[in-house]
Amino acid sequence: MQFTAWSKDLRVTADGSGVVSHVGAALLRMLADQAGLTQALSAGLARRSWWPAHDRGRVLVDLAVMIADGGEAICDIDVLRHQGEVFGPVASPATCWRALDEIGDGQLRRIGKARAQVRARVWALLGQLPAARAAGRDIGEGVVVLDVDSTIVLAHSDKDGAAPTYKHSFGFHPILVTCDNTGELLAVKLRPGNAGANTATDHLEVLAEAFAQIPPAHRRRLLVRGDSAAASHAVLDWLSEQGTKRGRSVQYSIGWAIGEPERAAIAGIPTSGWAPAINADGGVRDGAQVAELTGLLALTGWPDGMRVIVRRERPHPGAQLSLFEERDGWRYTAFITGTKVGALQWLEARHRAHARVEDRIRCAKDTGLRRLPSREFAINQAWCTAAAVAVDLICWLQLIGLDGDLAVAEPKRLRYRILHTAARLVRGQRRRWLRIPSTWPWATQITAAFNRIAAIPAPG
Repeated sequence: MQFTAWSKDLRVTADGSGVVSHVGAALLRMLADQAGLTQALSAGLARRSWWPAHDRGRVLVDLAVMIADGGEAICDIDVLRHQGEVFGPVASPATCWRALDEIGDGQLRRIGKARAQVRARVWALLGQLPAARAAGRDIGEGVVVLDVDSTIVLAHSDKDGAAPTYKHSFGFHPILVTCDNTGELLAVKLRPGNAGANTATDHLEVLAEAFAQIPPAHRRRLLVRGDSAAASHAVLDWLSEQGTKRGRSVQYSIGWAIGEPERAAIAGIPTSGWAPAINADGGVRDGAQVAELTGLLALTGWPDGMRVIVRRERPHPGAQLSLFEERDGWRYTAFITGTKVGALQWLEARHRAHARVEDRIRCAKDTGLRRLPSREFAINQAWCTAAAVAVDLICWLQLIGLDGDLAVAEPKRLRYRILHTAARLVRGQRRRWLRIPSTWPWATQITAAFNRIAAIPAPG
């Protein structure tokens, strides 16, 4: 009986007052306001001679805050709406539906411009952009790394655009671009489930949107990483052209499919042509080697200076090998890069760091992208844009307001410790005070984050 003694004198009533929950969500809402995002979205979504009861910029920010807070359906906005003592007026689910329905291609472009404008301000507030890292060191001073990849979003009903996917599931096949330096979700394009993984036009569209999201002062040194789906003539030619613009360097590191020419070239590499690969921490990777195939392949028609680098590694137990790999027991992967200098081991480790995009996608799915709310494709695309704003708000909160393990925590942990915190709301000295329990282990970090965000200068 001692195991249940804790609840013997516990009673629950519904007549409490002055207590609010999810107070950490106010950090995200305040951050959007202080950074100028709410104002920028409001201006971008304004329509001549039309004054809605709920400003559409405010509605979109509130939707993003709700998504960042863990909401998975538009009706979850009620969690914020029924805490008016803290958040003030919040739109109803019906108004949120209408707001998303009003977002078409023109509104998406204006939202993109607003996000880029505010991103430039946030990066300026940081002072120094976090460096992207690989093999235990910085990739390069001032280098902004963009990772492009696609994923599958399952649909459990017949929604517009939902279709069988190449993984024999049913749903959508969006393509995303994330910033490895900050974790931000720069661009997301919702696509039908049967959209090709290597569709060049989709890659070009989403990369162009991502480039436009990078503040001009940081576009001088870019690195684009992707898997073999991005290794098309159109994409590589476009990236090479971007690198010729004055004052800009655009490098790429993209997966490369191993076909018969590559297999023949690999067979011709002498033992001395293989060098030890390195780990994520910079140490030597036991049982893995890298070599260059560039001079052994006919690369006519591909961009000048393109290099092909191959890696071989002893496979893990149970790994599926091709017939070619079964002959010598090695597992082979290859990638291409336009970087002309640097040790093979370093370039290969830099490329393998692209795997972090899988973590970013997983967190994005945990922040709104796993479930699309509508049967209509356009509304779901607008929802994806709100989810991208939510991902950005979480990243900005961690970059500006938090430190220690909270600054690198994934969204689930951040919600459990920060965003879903409860507090008592009291009034005094002509102010509202949120009294977080002193016994809450992260109370100090929450109050420090509030102070840091409140100190952000008002946008001009």
